[in-house]
Amino acid sequence: MFDYDNDGRLDIFLVNGAPLSDPTLKGTIPQKTGPEYWNRLYHQKRDGTFEDVTEKAGLQGIGYGMGVAVGDYDNDGFEDLYVTAYGGNRLYHNNGNGTFTDVTRSAGVEGSGWSTGAAWVDLDGDGFLDLVVLRYLDWDFDDFWCGEHKDGYRAYCHPDHFKPIAPLVYHNNKDGTFTEIAEKAGLAKPAKGLGIAISDYDRDGHIDLFVANDSMVEFLYRNKGDGTFEDMALVSEVAVDVDGRTYAGMGVDFADYNNDGWPDLVVTDLANQRYALYQNNGDGSFNYVSPNAGLAQMTLAHSGWGVRFLDYDNDGWKDLLIAQGHDLDTIELNFPHLRYREPMLLARNTGHGFVDVSAQSGSVFSQSWVARGLAIGDLDNDGWLDAVVTTNDGPVHVLHNQTQTQNHWLLLKLVGHTSNRDAIGAEVELVTAAGSQFATVSTAGSYLSAGDKRVHFGLGKESVARRIEIRWPSGIRQSIKDVAADQILQIEEPPRFALSTKP
Repeated sequence: MFDYDNDGRLDIFLVNGAPLSDPTLKGTIPQKTGPEYWNRLYHQKRDGTFEDVTEKAGLQGIGYGMGVAVGDYDNDGFEDLYVTAYGGNRLYHNNGNGTFTDVTRSAGVEGSGWSTGAAWVDLDGDGFLDLVVLRYLDWDFDDFWCGEHKDGYRAYCHPDHFKPIAPLVYHNNKDGTFTEIAEKAGLAKPAKGLGIAISDYDRDGHIDLFVANDSMVEFLYRNKGDGTFEDMALVSEVAVDVDGRTYAGMGVDFADYNNDGWPDLVVTDLANQRYALYQNNGDGSFNYVSPNAGLAQMTLAHSGWGVRFLDYDNDGWKDLLIAQGHDLDTIELNFPHLRYREPMLLARNTGHGFVDVSAQSGSVFSQSWVARGLAIGDLDNDGWLDAVVTTNDGPVHVLHNQTQTQNHWLLLKLVGHTSNRDAIGAEVELVTAAGSQFATVSTAGSYLSAGDKRVHFGLGKESVARRIEIRWPSGIRQSIKDVAADQILQIEEPPRFALSTKP
């Protein structure tokens, strides 16, 4: 979900797969053979409906698409797209006139292998967005047979059958080209990466990275402030679950759900593993709190993919929305208590833990899908966050938030000048009479998805934000006082000498 034409309304971009022409030929790469396999761009019109502008925009794509990252890498004011795939990724430069140009080769970011989650983030604080691209595993089309050797029981092979592979990290050279620096940056550990999210978990002024790995230890990369990173997952206690076991890390989000000023983590996984919720202790370590927070019991029998912290009812507490569905279409043959198709999960944050409110939150939560991607944003600019969910071999679903409360809200669009124009990595604190909330500007997170870069806050019964404090990626700090609720507010990064501003 992103506003590609700067008309103030979010648009929707969808990534699609492709058929394999001849599975018997080694080295064969799936290719899009017709419009049914194209990626799709839907432009939102003034009346809230969407029109397919894929061909006009030049975004049909060519390979087996996986995920997408959104960011204005050249700071020209228009959002660009990076599409990950098996067999070659694509960087599409937004021309600002409704069209995109494939600049992958000239930019040097094609990559190789099976790429999955990606994130735009300024790794070294130079004011330009860099690009982190996860790769799933060292894959080929050799004849692997997993599952029982009888008709209908063949299954996907477990990730343990394959070797991990290092991610790709592209440094922005500020001239439209990139240099691959994974080894130099300390980000080249072989992984089985799927989800990626960003936040400054130790509040030292440098943005950090979390990588959700499938069936191996998770990674938490601490930014050392000199352009390099170190994996702190084991010492921070987020590498495994509370029992010391690895799990099938897939989707991830990195946000402060308990309003204590420290970013927390949620990671989705497969059935019988429980989704992982890590509470930030504020000293560089985390507690695995899934059981105490109520998340373990409600997710034990489910498989989660896209996940986001969001305040769906604007009460000032970040809730959880999760896309679900098992990865094995044969799962019910061997495990009758599990399901391949599953409903979405909405877990409300009470301030003391999470409760499953799916059943009373609309008929959409009674529908079973093979859901995967999940993007969050305010589609109709009414202050209530909406969602877009993709499914395997099925339609896309647009979830319109129709929650009925009198709670107030604020939606903040930050525009960087010394920092990257998207302000990705900025830390925002909002203070009302009820207390403080914190958020990080990012388009990354969830599972292979990109969401609205605008920062959303629910204010509950408070109609005024007493203060908004922003720490821009450049290090500039800005304070804005007495901001009225129920508006979309654009905030420009001030010069270094400006300490406070008025709305």
